[in-house]
Amino acid sequence: MYSKLNDIALADLLKKGDSAAFSMIYTRHRGLLYIYACKIVKDFDLAEDLVQEVFISIWDKRETIDFKTSISSYLYSAVRYKFFDFVDKQKVKSDYVQSLQLFLDKGEFLTDDYIAERELAALIEGEIARLPKKMREIFELSRQMNLKNTQIAEKLGLSEKTVRNQLSLAIKTLRSKLPMSTFVLLFFHR
Repeated sequence: MYSKLNDIALADLLKKGDSAAFSMIYTRHRGLLYIYACKIVKDFDLAEDLVQEVFISIWDKRETIDFKTSISSYLYSAVRYKFFDFVDKQKVKSDYVQSLQLFLDKGEFLTDDYIAERELAALIEGEIARLPKKMREIFELSRQMNLKNTQIAEKLGLSEKTVRNQLSLAIKTLRSKLPMSTFVLLFFHR
């Protein structure tokens, strides 16, 4: 009985939730729609998926769907729009994957830098901690607090010459204990 109905009659029955009318629309249009989708996407599986999504969408919207001209025109347009939607999603997915990869690459790089920096800081702090107490105090006031020799001498009640000598000894000691690149960064980056 349904095979004898035209598309307009089937569309009216579809709007009322008639699943047999939907099946007839599917049977009548699926083959040509699949061929059309294959021409657009050049991928048989993707073409099949697009056609299936169109029909699923029609069933979901059956009560509100409006076939302005004909069911076939609507279906061909729907396949095109599904394809455009697919392309947009692929672009977004591709952009997301690129963004995620960049983040992972950069994140790993930043993590490696952070770990190296922490290890270097621990090495420097360890060597500074091994300096004799007064020498360490003078060194820390000079390099970490950025005080001038005269300020350190005044603060600690020492002569400026003693401060200079203690700093010189601290630098010699640390130079012998630290790798040259670390030493250069530590002492000449002020």
